[in-house]
Amino acid sequence: QVQLVESGGGLVQAGDSLRLSCAASGLTFSSYHMGWFRQAPGKEREFIAAISWSGSSTFYADSVKGRLTISRDNAKKTVSLQMGSLKPEDTSVYYCAAAHRSLFTGTLLHPRQYGYWGQGTQVTVSS
Repeated sequence: QVQLVESGGGLVQAGDSLRLSCAASGLTFSSYHMGWFRQAPGKEREFIAAISWSGSSTFYADSVKGRLTISRDNAKKTVSLQMGSLKPEDTSVYYCAAAHRSLFTGTLLHPRQYGYWGQGTQVTVSS
């Protein structure tokens, strides 16, 4: 049974920082690229960031570049998203996902490339 479990969400004020984590189990973690997405009510799922299976390459959406950092620890089988300078527009449910490393990293902005998804964690940013 493959499981991805997000944690670290909560209610914060604009300008604050927050770290989200995703713990993986039931898979060979180093065989997967990892990504973070978010989805707000009434909107489509939005790509945020991705990291290659080895951690050697990272990718960010233009809208969040400079405010977010994605990282992974293959020994602990976790992937994290460090967020800073949070804005009310960042309010959303955040999901982590896994895509097999045989896929081209240039395709990781598309949700359909990911075979496994977590249940999400809510992030709410107040003014």
